[in-house]
Amino acid sequence: MGTVTIYTDGGCSGNPGPGGWAFVVLSADGKMIASRSGGEAHTTNNRMELRAVISAIEAQESMGFEKATICTDSQYVKNGITDWINRWKRNGWVNSKKEAVKNRELWEELDLMVSKHEVDFCWVKGHAGIKYNEMCDQMVRSEMEKFL
Repeated sequence: MGTVTIYTDGGCSGNPGPGGWAFVVLSADGKMIASRSGGEAHTTNNRMELRAVISAIEAQESMGFEKATICTDSQYVKNGITDWINRWKRNGWVNSKKEAVKNRELWEELDLMVSKHEVDFCWVKGHAGIKYNEMCDQMVRSEMEKFL
């Protein structure tokens, strides 16, 4: 059906603590066509960043879009899925510090999804006035407040 741009964000109050994730989907002409958010009572920032991207790709699939560019302010997510994951898999899910990769089950889920869909990742600076990144941040904060 075409291409979408998706902004994602995740975070928590305390780390670990109550957390939230969110995404906004934009059509090829830049119009917002969907947004979703959720949260957990006890989680970490990184888990929420991953959950946001996984949920966004699920939405891309359910809406029938062939390709997505995911814009995240998380270097952890961007570098993890575009670079580090290949080494982790080669090394039996052990990182460069010889420790088990945290959030492995989410990384495996994301890796499988990315293998089935055409997804590009870009990093955007957080809290820099980027409209849809800021919108996601507000949605994340709203989700966190539900648990406070």
